[in-house]
Amino acid sequence: MITNRRIISAQQAAEWRQRVKGSVVFTNGVFDILHSGHVALLEAARAEGDALIVGINDDESVESLDKGNGRPFIAALDRAKVLCGLRAVDRVVLFSEPTPAKLIKLLKPDVLVKGGDYAAREIPGADLVEKWGGRVVLVAYQDGKSTTEIARRIRAAS
Repeated sequence: MITNRRIISAQQAAEWRQRVKGSVVFTNGVFDILHSGHVALLEAARAEGDALIVGINDDESVESLDKGNGRPFIAALDRAKVLCGLRAVDRVVLFSEPTPAKLIKLLKPDVLVKGGDYAAREIPGADLVEKWGGRVVLVAYQDGKSTTEIARRIRAAS
């Protein structure tokens, strides 16, 4: 299955990154319930370079992020498979740390993209990317388009 070949380990991601001709963009997140805000972020991220690699928090790291009771709703491998179905995403790599800083250091992306709900100084790895001459790009946050908000609405309707 092609989707599964696009889900790679950190080491495979580093090797893939070395083979990419052109600029590599990195973004990350939980991507628990995929919604239009996620798709907009991923499409904007992909537009910043020639290839997009997405880091996904594994299930244990999501639990440590205090995203709310019962999170993640969707298992990490299933979240990765869904992202691989999007044209904007070239590769997906899972990580187990609370932040992707270690993965960013390994991949050395040319561009780091995060949603506008972050301040540039709060983004893990931003200092590293800028230090090696890369760019940090913030994509406008879409109010009301979050997994937390969707979960709140579902719980309220139950």
